[in-house]
Amino acid sequence: MSAGLFALLDDVATLARLAAASVDDVGAAAAKASAKAAGVVIDDTAVTPQYVQGVAAEREVPIIKRIAIGSLRNKLLIILPVALVLAQWLPWLLTPILMVGGTYLAFEGAEKIWEKVGGGHGHSADTSHGAHDGAHDGAHGGAQEGAADDAVDPAATEDRLVAGAVRTDLILSAEIMVISLNSLDASSFLERLLVMVIVAVVITAVVYGVVALIVKMDDAGLALAQRDSPRVQSFGRALVRAMPRLLAVIAVVGTVAMLWVGGHILLVGVDELGWHAPYEAVHHLEEAVHDALGAVGAAAAWVVNTFFSAVFGALVGAVVVAVVSVVHRVRG
Repeated sequence: MSAGLFALLDDVATLARLAAASVDDVGAAAAKASAKAAGVVIDDTAVTPQYVQGVAAEREVPIIKRIAIGSLRNKLLIILPVALVLAQWLPWLLTPILMVGGTYLAFEGAEKIWEKVGGGHGHSADTSHGAHDGAHDGAHGGAQEGAADDAVDPAATEDRLVAGAVRTDLILSAEIMVISLNSLDASSFLERLLVMVIVAVVITAVVYGVVALIVKMDDAGLALAQRDSPRVQSFGRALVRAMPRLLAVIAVVGTVAMLWVGGHILLVGVDELGWHAPYEAVHHLEEAVHDALGAVGAAAAWVVNTFFSAVFGALVGAVVVAVVSVVHRVRG
């Protein structure tokens, strides 16, 4: 009897060790997958604050919370099931889907640059901003149609704002989830499911937690500026003054992230589809820099890869901007 009990306890201990190892494996896989999607996460963090600009201070955090819930719903209820089905039965479709998303990101980044260079005029401001205007109209009730209703029902305006933000998030979340899934070595369907759920929850919490901190920074600065201590007041005023600069930096980082992530996805994608020259050229240069610079070689190689990925993304994005511009003009 005692021998059987000890054997049972030994089996339980073995199962516990296996479970702990599985948890460690899932955690490591989730960390790796999240790191692979870091560029899109930066872009997502840079895009979201625009949706609460001009909103009453007391509604900023509730709106961000609603957008975060919508983002998590996008990831878990829409994107994850589709991505897992594709990974299980049609894995060859993941690369083309990633490349479509990468092309879109490259287009968005190139469009933003074109707006800066062209002063916000021309096709880029007219066309793609059909998409942005859709979100903007969703956010602000559509200028003429909903003006009267919005004056009476501000909740309707907020609902449209959140809906527009969640629609935009769907594209970025799809990229995050597919990039993360594509980086997994896990063979088990259940393990992939657990890892992707962790990635979805963690990334959503990080992105919208950071966004909430950013949009409330000026309020925190104002509160500190009203304290008795001169040093605290000075720090609070500096925080308020820094806010516009921070948002400007975030916008630039978001644009660079679009080009970098989109370009890298396209470089890897064309290599996997059989056109090896662009990826191999960048890879050989990356290796040469890594070998030549010793201790700082890894960081320098990353910079090289990021730079040429961004250049490739900018080139592809510029072509798409030009094509869409021509289509826009042909259609009048």
